[in-house]
Parts: sequence; structure tokens; C-alpha cells
Amino acid sequence: MPSRRTVLAATAGVAASLAISGTAHANDKKLRSLISRMTLEEKVGQLFVMRVYGHSATAPDQTDIDANLKEIGVRTAAEMIARYRVGGIIYFTWAHNTRDPHQIADLSNGIQKASLRQPRGLPVLISTDQEHGIVCRVGEPATLFPGAMAIGAGGSRKDARTLGRIAGQELRAIGIRQNYSPVADVNVNPANPVIGVRSLGSEAGAVAGLVAAEVAGYQGAGVAATAKHFPGHGDTAVDSHYGFPVITHSRELWEKLDAVPFRSAIRAGIDSIMTAHIQFPALDASGDPATLSHPILTGILRGELGYDGVVVTDSLGMEGVRTKYGDDRVPVLALKAGVDQLLNPPSLDVAWNAVLKAVKGGELTEARLDESILRILRLKARRGLFEEPYVSHGGVTRTVGTPAHLAAADRIAERTTTLLVNERRLLPLDRRTHGKLLVVGADPASPSGTTGPPTGVLAAALTELGFTATALPTGTAPSAATVAQAVAAAQDADAVIVGTYNITAAQKALVEQLVATGRPVVAVAIRNPYDVAQLPTVPAYLAAYSWTDVELRAAARVIAGQAAPRGRLPVPVQRADDPAKVLYPVGYGLSYGR
Repeated sequence: MPSRRTVLAATAGVAASLAISGTAHANDKKLRSLISRMTLEEKVGQLFVMRVYGHSATAPDQTDIDANLKEIGVRTAAEMIARYRVGGIIYFTWAHNTRDPHQIADLSNGIQKASLRQPRGLPVLISTDQEHGIVCRVGEPATLFPGAMAIGAGGSRKDARTLGRIAGQELRAIGIRQNYSPVADVNVNPANPVIGVRSLGSEAGAVAGLVAAEVAGYQGAGVAATAKHFPGHGDTAVDSHYGFPVITHSRELWEKLDAVPFRSAIRAGIDSIMTAHIQFPALDASGDPATLSHPILTGILRGELGYDGVVVTDSLGMEGVRTKYGDDRVPVLALKAGVDQLLNPPSLDVAWNAVLKAVKGGELTEARLDESILRILRLKARRGLFEEPYVSHGGVTRTVGTPAHLAAADRIAERTTTLLVNERRLLPLDRRTHGKLLVVGADPASPSGTTGPPTGVLAAALTELGFTATALPTGTAPSAATVAQAVAAAQDADAVIVGTYNITAAQKALVEQLVATGRPVVAVAIRNPYDVAQLPTVPAYLAAYSWTDVELRAAARVIAGQAAPRGRLPVPVQRADDPAKVLYPVGYGLSYGR
């Protein structure tokens, strides 16, 4: 890690010329002066936020060098910065950027050093998707919180702010200054394949309050928050990673529903807003995705909502933005629409050269680039990157995954677990009468670098609480033979815990056959709470909203009576036989007192 002397030497030119204080637009004159000295190529680079493979900026593993050469035409992050002068880099687990906090800190420092040593070098805005719940890039030993829908079930703005503050402190300690969170989408479609439990709920006002609280937490900790996905991705049945969703809301409904959390985020001073690759005919009849829509981004977001912060695209590698135009046109059209940051294009070379060509050919003006670069530099200044681009190992040790932070996550999780069914007061289970437990169910790949699989985590947590619990993973689509094995194993148990995950016919058959054994069955929805509607015979049902360790441990404590169920549904659950009717309304949740 660079010494303080190295840090000062590397940043002396930029820091001395700016003396950034981070206040509003007070430094615009100095920032504009910086922009005026940049070459056109450097300006184009500032607009891009790019992935890069490897745990190190200069010495990644050979497999990562090979991946970089294939996808980017460079060997390392340092080479990418030297060639393209990118203004941002995004971390992914699958790109091998996030092995552990100290390694991430070293990677961040290596990236900053590589950029600051360039002529007119600027600090890099390093970002990631750390939503918590099912979408995280930095795993254990960092503190991992319940996901958005769980936070919605808790309903506490104080908890949402605490999440943002602690998560922000830990991200900043490892060199990440921009987080693509919170999700501001209002999830009103139970079939939504891409948002779902990533949303705080279906009630616009409740979502708005929690979004603003998270923004205050993150940005108070020195990390830029990002509300996503504008103008609202909560009512889609298509995943924009693989298709092109269409939102059929009227303009009036958009104002009452989708717009509300984004307005709240803007009032809270949000640093950045991410676009959605969705078609929204009521806002723009052209058929273009919102990411490429001037009426939506400039007309509505900038003009009507008065937002002057950074607008970042969702990943430009997603199918939703590539359906209508080629990869060379997308970045140019996004900039013409009003975007500032171009996130993760499939080919950086194609996208970078397309923007350069558009400026040289007159389709884009250099002044238009300058507008976006000024917003990006304001954000970098506001988040202290000019003054403190580097992080330290001591800061990592003092901040990331501390006992106090982990305890706060556990306390918050306990306030989110939602009890939906509890016939004859089966829960909490008594160790004296139900001491031997069988834990079965879906075992999706563990998210967020957590322990997993969920059956194992639940069994271990219940064993720690004094039960004798055995895990038998049955998967998301158990075969008849697997179901028969679970039914046979249930004969030796006092009670069965079964995890459901976006329930399938095979999972439903498993649960029904377990109930038919006469053994007490407790089902836990480890993703969408809507599963409960498919299982009318289950005597006890909990919603945990995710299969991360922190939520599963909280569910175990509720099952064992070590914690009371306090969560309330942040979305309605419709009847399975008549979706027009509500089985459990927003706000529903049982307690052990009734």
C-alpha cells in the first residue's frame, strides 16, 4: 500500500490546484479549469465506468489477464486506465475484484495510483452493486445486511439509515466511493423476475421514506448513493438483462407510484441516479429504452424533477439497451439523452471510439461532454477523492466487519422476519417437544459471499440455539426420489423446516407430502413472500425475504423463540386461485402475542 509520501506526491498536482472542500458547486471554477486542460480523448474516458478482471491493478492472475485481453484489449486495470483514461471502474465478484477487504483496498489503491500518475491524472470513481440481500459484490467478512424487501418489512427509517451508514463506512474503507443502491423501484408485480425482493415494497410512500433514509446513511458516510432504476422498473415481467421490458403505466400512475421514491431521493440530495433499460410509452412514445430517451432523462428527470446530479446508465451490456441499436450507437444516444456515466459497455474500444467519432463528426459537442464531466468531477470532489484518493489497511481493520457492525445487522434482521401463518401456535418451537429437526428445501447458490447453502445455515443456527438439526438439501426442483427421501427422513424428526424459493410445482409437492406425514412443518420463504399463497395446508409460515446468513439466522431465532416476529408485509400477497383478491395485505404480520 502506498506510503503517505507517495500519496502526497501522486496527488499533489490535482489537490493543490483544486483544494476541494466538497461544498455544492463552490469549486466549479477550479473544476472547469481542470476540464479545460483535458484532451478530447481524456474527456471521453471520464464518461466511462468499466469492468476489469483481476484482484490487482498491475499483477492479476493469468486467467484474468487473458480475460482482459479478450474483452478489453489490455492486460491489467493500469493498462486500461493508461489507454482509455476511464473515469470509473466497477467491481464484480465474477471479475475476481473482491476476494477480501484488504485485497480490495490494495486493488483500489493500485487503480488510483495508475490514474493519478498519468498526465493530468484524476482520481477514479470506483463503484459496485452492494444492495445487500441477494445482490452484493463484497462478501464476508464485510457486514451484510438484510435485503431491501426485508428492510421494507421492518419499516424502520432508522434501520435503513443505519444500514446505509455502516455499509457506506465499510465501502469507503476499501476504496469504493459510489454504490449502486438503493433500489427505488416500487415492486407492484409479483411476477417481476429482476426486481422482486430487491425492492423495498409496493407502497410508494413507504419506499420513498426508506430510500431517503438509506441515501442519508450512505452519503453521510462519504459514499455516493445511486437510486435505481429510473423511471421505475417495479412493474415488469421481463428481465432487462435478457429482454426489453415495457411499462404500461399511465403518466398519472407514474406520478403517483414510480416517481415518488425518485423525488424523495432527489430531495435527500442523491449523488447519482441509474437509468432503466425499459420502454415506457406514456413517458416517451418513440419505443426507445429510457436509458436512451431525451424526453425521459432530460425532459422529466432534469427538467421536471430538477435533478442536476450524475445520471449513470445501467450496464450497457444488458439486452434491454442493445435490442434496438448497435453497441456503437448506444453510448452516443445515451449522452444525447442526458446521461453522464456510461456503465460497462460490452466493448470499451467500440463505445469509446464511437463517442470520440461523434464529437469529431459534430453529432456531439465537446461542450456537451464538459457538462457531464463537470457533474462527475463534482461528485468526486464531494466524496473526497481529490483530497483522499487512497485507503489504508488500518482503516480496513478498524471498519470492515467489526463486532459492532455485525451485531447491528443481526438486530435489524430480527425486526424484519415476518410470520404469516401460525396455526395452533406451533411457533415458537419448544426444544423439549420438538428438539429434533429436519431442515430441507431449496438451496440456491449463496449470494453475497455468505456461507450457504441455506439449509445448512438454518440447521447450524438452530443447532446453536439448542436443537438437534439435520440438513437435507432438496433443491429448487426436487425429483420424486428426492421428495421420497425427505419424507422418509421426516419420520425421525419432531418437526420439519422447509425453505421455499420462488415456489415450483416440485417444491409444492415436497411441502404437501411433508405435511401429510403428520409431522409439524414450518415453511420459510427464502426469497419472494408470495410463495405462501401456494401452500394453504402449511401450519406455520415465515417470510425471510432472502437466503443470506443474516436473514436465515434471524429466522432461526424467531423459530426458536429467541426473537419475536416483528416484520410486516411490505407487499400484498394475492390468492393463488384468484389473483384479483388479496390473501395477505400490506402491513400483515402475526406476532407471538396473538
